[in-house]
Amino acid sequence: MPRAGLGQAMVVGAAADLADSEGLDAVTLSRVAAALGVKSPSLYNHVEGRDGLIRGIALLGLAELGASLRDAAVGRSGDDALLAATQAYREYVKKHPGRYAAGAVSAPAADDAERQEAAAAVVATFVSVLRAWELTDDDTIHAVRGIRSAVHGFASLETSGGFGLQQDVDESFGRLIGALAAGLRPG
Repeated sequence: MPRAGLGQAMVVGAAADLADSEGLDAVTLSRVAAALGVKSPSLYNHVEGRDGLIRGIALLGLAELGASLRDAAVGRSGDDALLAATQAYREYVKKHPGRYAAGAVSAPAADDAERQEAAAAVVATFVSVLRAWELTDDDTIHAVRGIRSAVHGFASLETSGGFGLQQDVDESFGRLIGALAAGLRPG
C-alpha cells in the first residue's frame, strides 16, 4: 500500500536534500526510500528510477536558482543588479550544492524541453541584468557565460575550502564582480 501523501515532489525533495548533504553520488533509490520510510519499489510510482531522481533534482534546483536570481535583481539595475544576482547565485551554490550540481552545471539534453525552459529562465535573468550595458546579442551571451563561469568557479572554490587566506572572501567576491562589470563597459 503506498504511503499517504507520498508524491513526486516529496520524493524529489528527499533526493534533493540528500544530494545537498552528501552529494549526487549518494542519491540512490534505496537511500531516498529509507529517508521517506518506504520500500524502493514504491518510488517508481513517482520517478523513473535514479535518472528520474536526478532529473527531478535538476528541475527543482534550476527553478529555485532562477527564482533566487530574479528576486535578487528585481528593482535594481547596472552594477547593483549584477552584484545582487551573482551574490544570490553564489549563496544558492553554497546552500544547495547537490541541487546546483544536478541542474546548473551542464546544459540540458536537446530532447528535454522542461529542463531547457528551466535553464533558460536562469540565463534570462542574467540577460535582463545585462541590458544596462547595451550589449549586442552575441556579446550578451559571451558575458553571461563569463559571469556564470566566474561565479561557479568562485563558489566551487569557496565550498571546497579553497580560500584559506585571511582576507575577507565577500570583499574578494565583490571585487571580482566589479571587475566583470567594468569589463562590460565599452573601451
